[in-house]
Amino acid sequence: MAKDRTPLDRELEDLPPDLRWREWMRRIEAVLFASATPVPRGDLARVVGQGASVDLLIADLSADLEGRAFELARVADGWMLRTRPAYAPAIRAAADVGNQLFDLSEFDIAVLAAIAYHQPITRDGLKDIFGKEISRDLTGRLHARGLIATGPRAPQRGAPFTFVTTDQFLAAFDLETLVDLPEREHLDDAGLGPA
Repeated sequence: MAKDRTPLDRELEDLPPDLRWREWMRRIEAVLFASATPVPRGDLARVVGQGASVDLLIADLSADLEGRAFELARVADGWMLRTRPAYAPAIRAAADVGNQLFDLSEFDIAVLAAIAYHQPITRDGLKDIFGKEISRDLTGRLHARGLIATGPRAPQRGAPFTFVTTDQFLAAFDLETLVDLPEREHLDDAGLGPA
């Protein structure tokens, strides 16, 4: 399919201000709808006029979506559209969503949590936490699902790779940033902390 090379009229000066604003909102909505990953502010700014505030457009779009089955969510340094959690049972009942992301064992999730709380962390660091070797298959599964990525090399002998969480991790667990992770003390109080 040939790519449309028509230049994008960002300013929309031929439209009255209220219609111009509405069109910019719809452009942002279209970009977010088409993207499987969070879209940073800078990318959204490329579809609106030079003086337009992406933050205000996002706020208006969010208000516009109030009461709809999907919502606008801030994830890391960008935004994405996602279905509201209340509709998850309906989606599972009617759509073939398969095992999209969470066919993870309890141990897989524990390793993912250790990476989230201790990142950047090496395989040896994970071994110290769990008292056993963490398989490359396990970290490979987490990496294949986009939940972790390789981080900087550790400043130790052999300069091993480290693991870090991703924006997909934040989106999957409904977190805006890692600061939103539950405090470890709360996990311990709930019986979910390390033994």
